[in-house]
Amino acid sequence: MSAKTEATIDDLYRVPENGKAELVNGELVLMSPTGGVPGRAAGRIYRSLDDYERLVGGGYAFPDNVGFIVKLPNRRSFSPDAAFYKGELRGGLFLEGAPAFAVEVRSTDDYGPKAEAHMAQKRVDNFAAGTLVVWDVDVLREKLVRVYRAGDTENPTVYRSGETAEAEPAVPGWTMALDEIFN
Repeated sequence: MSAKTEATIDDLYRVPENGKAELVNGELVLMSPTGGVPGRAAGRIYRSLDDYERLVGGGYAFPDNVGFIVKLPNRRSFSPDAAFYKGELRGGLFLEGAPAFAVEVRSTDDYGPKAEAHMAQKRVDNFAAGTLVVWDVDVLREKLVRVYRAGDTENPTVYRSGETAEAEPAVPGWTMALDEIFN
């Protein structure tokens, strides 16, 4: 019996065109495309972060399917649905280090005990890698955003329709009206 070969960053670069994956526990974890409502929400969040980048600076806004390389025992990469990053750009290479702010927009399969455990572990990994704030965006069921912070990873601030959410201290001064995401 042969030992299973661990996937590498090079394998991550070779994910088929338009594919999305993360390197977790030595395996490529392929991620399926999302639906229209979650995709639109992620796009609107990215667009708002991009406006902030252009006006304020201090980092770079990224849309879905951008790779962030990290060095954790169980995880080598992230690919959030939107992000704000304060490191250096590396041409066509993946970005080194975790984003300061990561956004995860729930898709149809992101509900239930198994999905909740997976999302909780991913937040733990984000914070261990240096992410300051993670948004858990639920546009399909509860229409809310849970804002998790590195300093208090178990008690998110919850924002609902009609409210304005933020990502302090990762993106200082940036806010977004949730009605822009949910409508």
